[in-house]
Amino acid sequence: MSHRAVSFTEVSTEGLESSPVADALAGLRANEARYFSTKYQHEFTVVPAVEAPATLAWVEEILRSERDIAFASPALEVSINEVEDIFWVHVIFESGLIANVLWTRTEGGKRAVGFKLSDGMDAPEELSAFKFARQKSKLAGTIRGSYFVIKGEHPLPQEA
Repeated sequence: MSHRAVSFTEVSTEGLESSPVADALAGLRANEARYFSTKYQHEFTVVPAVEAPATLAWVEEILRSERDIAFASPALEVSINEVEDIFWVHVIFESGLIANVLWTRTEGGKRAVGFKLSDGMDAPEELSAFKFARQKSKLAGTIRGSYFVIKGEHPLPQEA
């Protein structure tokens, strides 16, 4: 896989150029990179979505089986991270949405799906039932986020 580190000091739209909100999405992606650097001293990397098919399918299966969600927007990138016994996947969509799955490997640990919307994008129809909290970010402007707790079991993908 061709991993590429995401910088939060020099925000780049590389890999996101086809998004109608590429600049805001780049800021949101950089905000995630800063979070991982600050909280876990971990480098946040991305690969083109086509290079992580099993992981992308795992996220899609969780969304479909847990909440009957299937996004119309194509996935551009996937970020696969392992920090403190947490398998954490981010899928970056062309629409400006970042969906992440937090999966604690320890039985009984936290397991959830989070959604973050880029500044300036409308909430996708697929998420119309969700309420979004707002957060200000120097990198990403106003971030709107929501989440749900995963209830079922979903075997980890081969890329994990």
